[in-house]
Parts: sequence; C-alpha cells; structure tokens
Amino acid sequence: MSGASREVLDPADAKPLALVAEAGTEDTDAAVAAARRAFDSGAWRGTGVADRAALLRRVADLLQRDREELALIESRDTGKTLEEGRVDVDDVTSAFRYFADLVVGESGRVVDAGSPDVHSVVVHEPVGVCALITPWNYPLLQASWKIAPALAAGNTFVVKPSEITPLSTLHLVKLLVEAGLPEGVANVVTGAGDPVGARMSEHPDVDLVSFTGGLTSGTKVMQAAAPTVKKVALELGGKNPNVVFADACATEEGFDTAVDQALNAAFIHSGQVCSAGSRLIIEESVRDRFVTELARRAQKIKLGRGTEDGVECGPLVSAQQLAKIEEYVRSARDEGAVVRCGGSRPESSDVRPATGYFYEPTVLDYCHGEMRVVREETFGPILTVETFHTEDDAVALANDTEYGLAGAVWTSDAGRARRVATRLRHGTVWINDYHPYLPQAEWGGFGKSGTGRELGPSGLAEYRETKHIYQNLDPRPVRWFAG
Repeated sequence: MSGASREVLDPADAKPLALVAEAGTEDTDAAVAAARRAFDSGAWRGTGVADRAALLRRVADLLQRDREELALIESRDTGKTLEEGRVDVDDVTSAFRYFADLVVGESGRVVDAGSPDVHSVVVHEPVGVCALITPWNYPLLQASWKIAPALAAGNTFVVKPSEITPLSTLHLVKLLVEAGLPEGVANVVTGAGDPVGARMSEHPDVDLVSFTGGLTSGTKVMQAAAPTVKKVALELGGKNPNVVFADACATEEGFDTAVDQALNAAFIHSGQVCSAGSRLIIEESVRDRFVTELARRAQKIKLGRGTEDGVECGPLVSAQQLAKIEEYVRSARDEGAVVRCGGSRPESSDVRPATGYFYEPTVLDYCHGEMRVVREETFGPILTVETFHTEDDAVALANDTEYGLAGAVWTSDAGRARRVATRLRHGTVWINDYHPYLPQAEWGGFGKSGTGRELGPSGLAEYRETKHIYQNLDPRPVRWFAG
C-alpha cells in the first residue's frame, strides 16, 4: 500500500485542516477487491428490499443526529457558509429517505405473454461493484446522490471523494457502518484522480462508474471505462442561462424578485455550483436598470469565513480555482467585457485572511457568445450579461452552449413560460425560480453536461440491470424439425 498522506487545507486561510491517506493504485485495487467479495458473497444484494430500506432510514436519522458536526465539516472543508452546510445535510437526508421509500415500492412487472401457460416477468437486479467519483463543491450531497441509490439497489461500492474535500464523505461512510452495513459493501479511497479515479474507471472488476466533475476529466473516465464496456454515468456541469423577460420586471415586486434570484443563481457558494445561473440573458429594454441594481447588490455581499455569523459567501475552494477565476476575468476584459462590480480579490484584511482564496462577486456586462467567459464553465463568482430583443433571440442565446444542464425563464406570461421552457435544451428548467431540486425528480443534462440521470426513478435505474424471466408452465415438444 502507498502509505502516503495529504494535507487538506482550509480555503479560508490556506492552513492545514486535516491529514488524510493518499491512496495509490494498490490501495484502489484492494478496495475494489473488497467490494467484489462483498457483492459476490450476496451479503447485501441478498438482503430483502425492506431491510435495505430500513438501513437507509437509519442512515438518514444518523445524518440528522450529526447535522451540526457535518455542516461544520462541510463549511470548513469547502468554504461554504455554515447555513449552506446545514441545507446540504438536510438534502442528503431527504435523498436517503426517498430512495428507501422508492425501492420498497418497486418489485418488477408482470408481462402479458398472451398465454395462460407462460409466466413472464421483468425484474431488476443490482449492477454489481460501483465506482463512485465525486466533486469538491458538494462532496456530501454528491456522494449521497450516488451511494443512496447504489445501496438501495443492492450494490457494493468504492467511493472516491475529491482529494481537496474528502472529510464529509469519510464521516458518511462511518455512519453507514454504524447503521449496520455489512463489511466490504462500502469502501472509500482518498487520493487524486490520477491514479485513483483512473484505476477505478478502467478496473475490470468494476461494473459501473458514476462520475461527477469537469468535462475534461469526464471524457477520460469514459475512455478508460470503454474497453471493459461497463456502465458509465457522467454529470459534467453546465453553462446555465437565466433568461429574464421585461414583463417579469413590470412591477416593483417582480423586479426585486428577479434581481434577487439572479444574485442567488450566480453567487450561492461563490458560484461553485454546476447549475449556477452564470449567464444572465436579459431583455434589452430593462437591461440598464436591472444590471445597475444587480451590481449594487452584488457589491454588498459579505465575504468571509463560512463559519462566521453574517457571512454570505465564503472563499473559493483552492488556489488553483482562484487563479482560474482571475484568468477568466482578465480574458473577459481583453475581449471587451465591462466590469460592473468585483473583478478582483478583496483588498480589506477585515474581509479575508491574506492567504485565503477569496474573490469578489463579479458582474461582467456587454458580453457575447464568442467570449471564453461565456462559453466555458467558470465555476466561480462570475456573472456575464447578454441581451436579447425577441423570444426567439432569447431561446437561441440560451441554447448556444455545448452544455445543457439547467436554465431558467422569468416572465409573467404563462404561455411564453411554457413555450420557452419547452424549447430550452437543458435537463432542468425553472420558471420564475432558480436552484430548487427534488429528490424524486431526475437531475442531469443534455449535450456535454453528461449521460444518465441522478435522483428520481431513473437515478435508481442507473444502478440496476433489467432481466426478463420467461417461464413455460406447460413445456411440450416444438416439432420444428421433422426428425
């Protein structure tokens, strides 16, 4: 085994937060072997669905018991506010309870074969050993979206959290053990994508790989998995449009709501959200007033350590992410964007320690679709502004992206809302809202946002194989051949 270790840093001050094992290829192979033995033994897949569901519910209860501890871990590890961490724990709890309820209610289906002498049924069975690779922005949440359905379906797994933010996933696996999960069913490896994630993706004893992260890494996962023809599910982010029509701003209440939601869409968790509404696409007639007010409010967002009272946005997750955001803003300026607010690291030492990875919420006006900052997923506190004149223009701009994860439309016209929502090529479309999701509704995207779905019935189906069992109740010779 590697015997190596890695320091996990607090993004608010870049100081060491924890020391965790740094797995290598041998560690990964050992974890996969443990998951393989546990699956082949039948200790978990042979457990009845009622007992599986009961364990998921026990995990949900333990999550609530440890809610404050987990929220603090998530806040310190990722930089998000403590309140965001609490929301994450509640959402994780809901996911475990949802899949517990869902799996109990499903028992396959009987197929009418057109004969009383045939019993035909379609059943669902676990895929086998699942490799689960999760991102750094929502480590606990994204792990739960994979672990809960994987366990509900009867699989074993190896989970690899981001090497930047592994701490909440380690705690979650401890809770699984405490809830009574058999030995070898849950396995965790902490380490870098290369070699750990790469080995998980190519491993011949892995039956499914589910990856959430960036497009470049996702394509490597798919390539590594191809020779073994294993199931692959990818959630690769987005470049998400928030389309605002002038009629949504016709009243003061409507205007205030649309501006407020545009802030939430872009700057929650400092914009480090796969579904962040990082592209404001607004009707030209209300653009000046809207962007002026948006920038005024963005300037007032309080930055600081996520565990401190009153803080509204924490730091970026790493020095690498901070440098990436600075480069995107530089390129946007060079390409003609106008910085309406932000555009730099905060200067005041009252806002941040000198070593923290903080960046001001930034609004870039006069943007267009050829800019890098508009086309690429920035994953930071950057909001670009584009304008349109007609409904067709708005739809064309919103769909002008290689991604297709999420988007929103703001309008007081119900007919327009339905038309635009139908035409948007994105996996989730909000009407007069932004960011809410439901564990019972599928999550995933079109285009380069990935393949497959998480959550909902389809999220459970990802972790299952479908089998048709056809039984002849009255077997007789066919006499197809005369001899």
